[in-house]
Amino acid sequence: MSGVQNAMSLLISSFHKYSGKEGDKYTLSKTELKELLQNELGDLLGKATDKAAVDKIFQDLDSNKDNTVDFKEFVTLVACLTVMCNDFFIKKK
Repeated sequence: MSGVQNAMSLLISSFHKYSGKEGDKYTLSKTELKELLQNELGDLLGKATDKAAVDKIFQDLDSNKDNTVDFKEFVTLVACLTVMCNDFFIKKK
């Protein structure tokens, strides 16, 4: 696999590692999202343990307001964080 294909595979498997522990196996509940944020993005999101911060992230990601975060909604977060990291490293050069 290419690097991009490997990244896509890791993103998919990381999402499904946490989805479905509660309810629908293809979406994240707030609890599942919090666990994913803490375990997978804790270094980038230092406030992943802050309930108010997690609530805000969850509300912002849940674009269709179905009280879950699906893969498309989750990828939005990852894309935004990736852009922010890229911008940070460009400014550091």
